[in-house]
Amino acid sequence: MIIRQKHASLVLSGWRNLGTVLRVVLFVNLGMLLAALVTAESTRAWLYSIPDLALFVEPYLFLEVLTLWAAGPTLSKLTLPWTLAAITAVTLVCGVIVGWLTGVFFDGGTAKLLLWGLIAQALVLYYFSMRDRILSPALTEAKLQALQARIRPHFLFNSINAVMSIIRYDPKQAESALQDLADLFRTLMRDNLDLVPLASEIKLCRQYLGIEKLRLGDRLNVEWAQKAMPEDALIPPLIIQPLIENAVHHGIESSPKGGTVSINIYLIRGELRAVVKNPYNPRAREHKSGNKIALDNIRARLALHYDAEARLESVIVNEYYEVRIRLPYHPQNTDSYQPLDTINPFDEARRHKEAS
Repeated sequence: MIIRQKHASLVLSGWRNLGTVLRVVLFVNLGMLLAALVTAESTRAWLYSIPDLALFVEPYLFLEVLTLWAAGPTLSKLTLPWTLAAITAVTLVCGVIVGWLTGVFFDGGTAKLLLWGLIAQALVLYYFSMRDRILSPALTEAKLQALQARIRPHFLFNSINAVMSIIRYDPKQAESALQDLADLFRTLMRDNLDLVPLASEIKLCRQYLGIEKLRLGDRLNVEWAQKAMPEDALIPPLIIQPLIENAVHHGIESSPKGGTVSINIYLIRGELRAVVKNPYNPRAREHKSGNKIALDNIRARLALHYDAEARLESVIVNEYYEVRIRLPYHPQNTDSYQPLDTINPFDEARRHKEAS
């Protein structure tokens, strides 16, 4: 699921969404068990009837799901009436094929099979229609805004502290840092509901790390692994930067010796993956609670954008704390994102100063 989708309903356009497919499979199988329970005379008869029903339901279900999966890109381009007509046609064709393969076609049972298929289709579409109303765009955007609002105060506090730490002994560097901070907050204060290019998120992360480097000095080392990173990938904004901020705060700032924050971003089998790693100090009590709040925030935002297709997990490996994100790879196109690089007076002032 992508925020601000133009289609009327996720179920009519998101047949390649893992969450949609899993819900359809679960819904139909629960319906099969309930139908068998209602018609059975006893518990034993119910248990015996399940394999017989599954012989028809499972091939029918998986054939239709696979067909809709393959037709997903085409369905997403159709209007609502044509999409409903296409799904109904797939239901009927798959029912005829399954009826022919299982032999009920020759016994005159295909009409009954098609009837149950159409009933299941109507119930599934009604379920997703109600789900779309509950998760309406307005409610979803409100949830995203609330989640993103939690990022800004903590980020502001850390960034201002970084600038204040150098403003007395290096005013010029502090001025440059304030200009970077203005750039960062220009991004933070934008309506960040659409996907943005990965390159823009990385630029934001580098600016943040530059400000933190002023405050922490040699205590902060950063390692980037970006050779396999697709810069044209589109991701939700402020997904990687809070992880890096967390790594600096809990892994570097809490340690007198400092350490290294590693960021590895790469593409594999159609998935975009990001791994942020920092030293782990088991004695730091705030590490677990602080990380949990940040990770729960990002996990909720990923769920709102991608449903079950994205995943975030954290592990401790060899005295390092790792956070791993997996999400679908969506390449950049001009219609699906709003560019972040707009005219900024601070950029103009900086270029004028450098030229002089």
